[in-house]
Amino acid sequence: MVEEARLEAVDSGLAPVTDGWFVVNVREAAWLTNEAFGARCVFEADRRVLRTRPDLDVQRFADVGFTLAVVAPGQPSGLYHAESNQENFLVLAGECVSIVEDEERPLRAWDFVHCPPGTAHVFVGSGDGPCVILMTGRRTDEKSIVYPRSEVARRHGAGVETETNSPSEAYAPFPHWQPGRRDRWTGLPWA
Repeated sequence: MVEEARLEAVDSGLAPVTDGWFVVNVREAAWLTNEAFGARCVFEADRRVLRTRPDLDVQRFADVGFTLAVVAPGQPSGLYHAESNQENFLVLAGECVSIVEDEERPLRAWDFVHCPPGTAHVFVGSGDGPCVILMTGRRTDEKSIVYPRSEVARRHGAGVETETNSPSEAYAPFPHWQPGRRDRWTGLPWA
């Protein structure tokens, strides 16, 4: 029998602090924010969520990662990249532009994007309000990533100047993700 995980309050909401199954509402879950890349509900207890709680153990999903991303119009969800693991995305609310293999495509609520391993991609908020994207990705021990130079992504503030395989190098010019949530959730399904 699988035990229920214990959820505990951390800086930005509830996070699992033991292994097991659990239920948490997006309104109450732990969030990360970044001035450049929006907000993310990570559902796990990773080092960023536990930054001020070194007494707690990291609890990550072993096989599949889940993130609920919220980006404002004009704001990228991250940097244009391709990785060795499959990723999938479902726009739940709002609008964004996907950049996949240097092609721009407008997306709206309920559009689904599948990226096989090695597919370069990023999302940039558009429209009049926030865009909510459910992001999932396979996890393996042998993950590789590349941030290719893309003029299309750079025009949207989502690309690197020089191609790199190093996330820390790619994200060096940007602020780090911080535990926290937006003060107000205007226009979002859980607001």
